[in-house]
Amino acid sequence: MNTKRASQDWLYTISPKRKLIDLNFKEIWRYRDLLFLFVKRDIITVYKQTILGPLWFFIQPLFTSIIFTLIFNKLAAIPTGEGVPAFLFNLAGITSWNYFSTCLTGTSNTFKANQGVFGKVYFPRVITPLSVVFSNLLKFGIQLLVLVVFYIYYVFFTDEAENAAPQTVILLLPFLILFMGLFGLGLGMILSSLTTKYRDLTFLVSFGVQLLMYGSAVMYPLSYFKTRLPEYSWIVEYNPMTTIIELFRYMTLGVGNFSFYNFLYAGVISIILFLLGLIIFNKTEKSFIDTV
Repeated sequence: MNTKRASQDWLYTISPKRKLIDLNFKEIWRYRDLLFLFVKRDIITVYKQTILGPLWFFIQPLFTSIIFTLIFNKLAAIPTGEGVPAFLFNLAGITSWNYFSTCLTGTSNTFKANQGVFGKVYFPRVITPLSVVFSNLLKFGIQLLVLVVFYIYYVFFTDEAENAAPQTVILLLPFLILFMGLFGLGLGMILSSLTTKYRDLTFLVSFGVQLLMYGSAVMYPLSYFKTRLPEYSWIVEYNPMTTIIELFRYMTLGVGNFSFYNFLYAGVISIILFLLGLIIFNKTEKSFIDTV
């Protein structure tokens, strides 16, 4: 009788997850304060002991765009499209790429980086990689603002941006950002789960992200790659991040082409990869503490 009464007094019951795909929004909402604290931690601690602080949000994309413009457009003479400045072209590609890559690298070591916390207290584990995606969203917003500022400069103070203009499909930009986040989150959860057993993957993540950037049409248009290397173009063309970056450039600058098929392709692949990552993540969290 006392046992039955005691069981009725519990507010919540913590039990192992039995579902493969288990994203308990109700439980995540209950821990929303913890999610906010993680987001705040990710933003503050990274730049707390730096000299320039949040200015790195501006410096990194600007300097990268300058280097890409000098090397790939000035030296290698890679075209970007008539009436579209090479600097704006590269800045748009880097802005979209940075959000994906930071989500990927930030979530790829979730279990290893939080093993001390995970082993002592309970909370929905998926909150940790979700906090990385949300905190990087702020960085993406700042870098997107930088893109807007330089776009205004080129349009009103130079004559180099004759054909650069946002398109009406820019209304779909929030969905494209969602695709980037889901893609990075899904791939990051898969890598995080694998690194609990295969530590070598930790060293390969940063190297692999750099290689993936060159295969994602960040510093060149897809049409140029298809013209110069048609036999290898399928490798870049079927890369979901290539599609997302091309769509982002078209939405913001009007360069390239847009098709709803490509938009749906990017969305479907991102959702599938996210669900796959969630399945592997939920399976790993049951026993990761024994292998980490």
